[in-house]
Amino acid sequence: MLKRLTAWLLIFTVLSANYSRLFVYAGFELNQKYIAAKLCENRNKPWMHCNGRCYLMKKLKQLNEKQTANQRETQRSLFQEGYFATTGVVKFYTSLLQTYHFSDMEAGLSKGYLSIFRPPQLG
Repeated sequence: MLKRLTAWLLIFTVLSANYSRLFVYAGFELNQKYIAAKLCENRNKPWMHCNGRCYLMKKLKQLNEKQTANQRETQRSLFQEGYFATTGVVKFYTSLLQTYHFSDMEAGLSKGYLSIFRPPQLG
C-alpha cells in the first residue's frame, strides 16, 4: 500500500513539473468568472472584453520566467561541475607531461621498447 502511494505521488510530481502550463490553464478555466469579476485588471473596462485573460497572461508570464530561471540555474550548476572536472583532467595531464619528458620517450623508442606493439603475423 505504501509503495503504491509513493509511486502515485512520484508520478503526480513528475507530471505536475512537466505540465505546469496545463494546470495554469485549467485553473483559469475553472475560476474564470471569479477572476473576471475580482482579479482582472480590466474589470472596470467592459468594452475591452478581457474576461480575465490579462490575469491568465500575467500568470503564464510568471511561469515562463520561473522556468527560465530554473533552466539558467541548472545550466550554471552543470557548467561548474564540468569546469572542475576539466581542470582536474588538465592538471593530471600537465603533471604527466612534466614527469615524462619527450626526450626520454624518444630514447625509449630508439631502444626498441615498443617493438612488441605490432600486428600479429599470419602463418
